[in-house]
Amino acid sequence: MKKLITNNVYWVGKNDWELRQFHGYEYSTNKGSTYNSYLIKEEKNVLIDTVYQPFSTEFVNNLSKEIELSKIDFIISNHAEIDHSGALPELMSLIPETPIYCTENGIKSLKGHYHKDWNFIPVKTGDKISVGNNKELIFIQAPMLHWPDSMFCYLTGDNILFSNDAFGQHFCSELLFNDLVDQSELYTEAIKYYANILTPFSHLVTKKIDEVVGLNVPVDFICTSHGVVWRDNPLQIVNKYAEWAANYQENQITVIYDTMYNGTRSIAENIVKGINSSDKEVNVKLYNAAINDKNDIITEIFKSKAVLIGSPTVNNGIMYSIAGLLELIKGLKFKNKKATSFGCYGWHDTSTKIISESLKESGFEIILDPIKTTWQPDMDVLNKSYEFGKQFVKQLK
Repeated sequence: MKKLITNNVYWVGKNDWELRQFHGYEYSTNKGSTYNSYLIKEEKNVLIDTVYQPFSTEFVNNLSKEIELSKIDFIISNHAEIDHSGALPELMSLIPETPIYCTENGIKSLKGHYHKDWNFIPVKTGDKISVGNNKELIFIQAPMLHWPDSMFCYLTGDNILFSNDAFGQHFCSELLFNDLVDQSELYTEAIKYYANILTPFSHLVTKKIDEVVGLNVPVDFICTSHGVVWRDNPLQIVNKYAEWAANYQENQITVIYDTMYNGTRSIAENIVKGINSSDKEVNVKLYNAAINDKNDIITEIFKSKAVLIGSPTVNNGIMYSIAGLLELIKGLKFKNKKATSFGCYGWHDTSTKIISESLKESGFEIILDPIKTTWQPDMDVLNKSYEFGKQFVKQLK
């Protein structure tokens, strides 16, 4: 069912309430998601993006009820990833000559996904196309936000920025607009989306925001590819992105661990007590990586000024939940964060070395040598863990 955004612009996407994992199993979507497709009905009829591949037939059937498919004058593919382009093969089988406007990299990606040589028309920043009634679509390349092919487009007259993956959230709601949904849920999903997907490209986010602002055009709506349409003060999310892109941190320390027989857990809990005793204002959070959502943990790391990560030594290595988390951290390229490690071992003292080295390679500043112990920590080690937490806080000042 289409939903009116403004004038002759409609949402024709798909709400996916059941989605719980995205990018394979890399990203948790506990609030579901939406696949936002938009239809402009002016003198020219324009479809902007489609929906995720499993919903192709449903999408094409619904779209055909809103417009005779042969009357779609052209299609805009802002990003070729299959959650946006997935319905193109079924749609294009019915209207095979319809032009598809995308970047040069978009053509490569769409051909790579679908092995079809559709009627592609490459565009670059500043290119324009008329939709009639004195309105134009202006194209803005946005490479690596978050794929090389990504772009935005801006509709003059209605002042709409179609931003694709930028400014979105994996957040399902039947309420289309940002001012109608729970604001806490909205921003929880927005920062999680940024932390887990866009963090490595923060310097490009800053550059692109400056470029869009430099166009000096009014923005009344930001139509994202996932989640809500921003209509109430839409630039609020742009301002948040500018803040998040600037080596973001809050007054927070996050302690993360995995454990076999609660030895590493005991050290972690006493470190937290030491931090609390030394700084009454810092927000310290404690997570067992084995039982907590990895993407939520990444979000907390993103918000933190410092992290402590612990694991016992296992087979001359570390627990796999910590190993996986460290791999995620490495790819996200966090900036301006401090760290250290902790853990237990039996006959090989390797876990803290592995963790510290990985954090260092990922750009974290190691500010304190690890605390570690053989086998189960005794009261002396737990007291030292408490003091370790206090000392860690002092090193941050």
